[in-house]
Amino acid sequence: MIRVAIVDDQALMRAGFRALLDAEDGIEVVGEAADGRTGVELVRGHTPDVVLMDVQMPVMTGIEATREIAADPALAGVHVVILTNYGLDEYVFDALRAGAAGFLLKDTEPAELLRAVGVAVSGDALLSPAVTRRLIGEFVSRPPDRATAPGLETLTRREREATALAARGLTNEEIAVHMVVSPFTAKTHISRAMTKLGARDRAQLVVFAYESGLVEARRPPGVPGPAGQE
Repeated sequence: MIRVAIVDDQALMRAGFRALLDAEDGIEVVGEAADGRTGVELVRGHTPDVVLMDVQMPVMTGIEATREIAADPALAGVHVVILTNYGLDEYVFDALRAGAAGFLLKDTEPAELLRAVGVAVSGDALLSPAVTRRLIGEFVSRPPDRATAPGLETLTRREREATALAARGLTNEEIAVHMVVSPFTAKTHISRAMTKLGARDRAQLVVFAYESGLVEARRPPGVPGPAGQE
């Protein structure tokens, strides 16, 4: 049973998500909250597997709530999925660094929302194409800052290779094919890299890969470069 908490200041939005999730076998909604502070208390009281977290809320924002949840060792198994109305808003990068497992647009199709809950529980990164473009655009606008991403030297050559491939969006199965290893071995490389770097999930591993310069960000089509550059 996957246990889910919903944190959103719009009652209608919470009701819609709850109705969808409650109707699905294997998913239980353990509670709702209308602001970030109450959301953190809800998470501490029920320790859900997944939190659907709005960004802009009273008392405490979703970013602040995510950061507080991620900093609590007792909540290490909680995966926060940020809900946003705009895939390209300014909160994307801050939320991932705060510990979010990924993003979902609020107009996501019901089937995609249900799939997202399962993906988050597995520890995989959940990023819509629009959000991925925004994230990469953020990195190409500035040089790597290795001071903010220590620990690269602790990774083995194969762990670095697996991490770089994960940052390119490859699944464990695709990484296994590329590295000519079994899917289990690929998953082990990713898991060990996450442990060494203190990454809560795959999303934070991706952020590390770009911040450390392990992966060179290439500007995706449609994302403008710095002034004077193509």
